[in-house]
Amino acid sequence: MTQSIPVSWSTAEATVSQAPVQPEKLSNYDLILHCQAGLRPDRAAFAELLRRYQSHVDKILYHLAPDWQDRADLAQEVWIRVYRNIKRLQEPVKFRGWLSRIATNLFYDELRKRKRVSHPLSLDAPRMMDDGEMDWEIASDKPSPDEDMTTREFYEQLHEAIADLPEVFRTTIVLREIEGMAYEEIAEITGVSLGTVKSRIARARQRLQSQLQNYLDGN
Repeated sequence: MTQSIPVSWSTAEATVSQAPVQPEKLSNYDLILHCQAGLRPDRAAFAELLRRYQSHVDKILYHLAPDWQDRADLAQEVWIRVYRNIKRLQEPVKFRGWLSRIATNLFYDELRKRKRVSHPLSLDAPRMMDDGEMDWEIASDKPSPDEDMTTREFYEQLHEAIADLPEVFRTTIVLREIEGMAYEEIAEITGVSLGTVKSRIARARQRLQSQLQNYLDGN
């Protein structure tokens, strides 16, 4: 008489080799955890992380330094810093804000360096648009195909107005209007008080509104 040997589900499951989950199938949160797992980020997982967030970095650097020809080099340095420091990120859910801070801090570092070694760098760099009283909605850097000439001209004027903002207003308006960050986060990134952040954003919005109103009145 043959005696059956009971096998528990846990024992059976242990005998089945599970194929590793492909990085592209992971959620953003799990992907970041995967990058933090080993001594160094897994190459495939990190490549997927870069793919998902590269446009985010590019957009920040574009608005902070639109006239810089080496933004691609800055973006590369951002990801080098991410690679070296991702294990220090204690709250993966806040990765996007953490990434924004790395990009912004890198811009500030480079800006200070260029001020020391070259001609006075134009402190007028392109900044963001506002939503205050005018309640502008900027969904994309590029107009969609169905936008007419008037709308495209407005966006061009808007970007020019942003480019004319002094550097002290630039980062705050970018982080607020493009990144949607809270005032407290912006104060932490820029190293100024909450009141200063609010004042800079208000003054930047006022300047943008004034410049664009001249454009609108002329049409």
